[in-house]
Amino acid sequence: MTDDPIDPPVSPADDPDLHTDDANVRTEVVHGCGHENVTAEHVSTFELTTDDWLTPAGDCILAVDADRTPRDFDPAFREACQDPDATITATITVDPAPGGGSLSATITGRGDPGLTLLDGRSMVGRTSGYTDDERTILVDADAAAADLDRDLVGALTNPDAKVTLELSVET
Repeated sequence: MTDDPIDPPVSPADDPDLHTDDANVRTEVVHGCGHENVTAEHVSTFELTTDDWLTPAGDCILAVDADRTPRDFDPAFREACQDPDATITATITVDPAPGGGSLSATITGRGDPGLTLLDGRSMVGRTSGYTDDERTILVDADAAAADLDRDLVGALTNPDAKVTLELSVET
């Protein structure tokens, strides 16, 4: 047995990576990893999952082993996402990219009163208005997995790649 104190859990208020608040903008950050089976071929969704595995059938999944899920998001963030006039921006960054540096893509959608953001496994952005799913993080997205730059997708196939999803909701 050790006398070392146990570190208390980090709260969102103590870690700006977990969420930040501005007058009209709230942000959540999720970290994950690339995977060799990322294809990003789905034409209407994109997804990040906490699963550490991916089969080729998961053609919407951009990253695995996500460190957070919608259930972990600040309640004020989830509430802001329920505003039908809210703009939700998803910025996906992968590092390292082939040749060094990082690559990013931004997808913009909107909020909806039907968004609960309570799933404990994954998060999905949709080009449709479908909200009957606890993992939906935004609707009416201007892009899906298939629309991403193929260099970015290539970088996402590297299991050593670090993937960051920054979600910002502006009301």
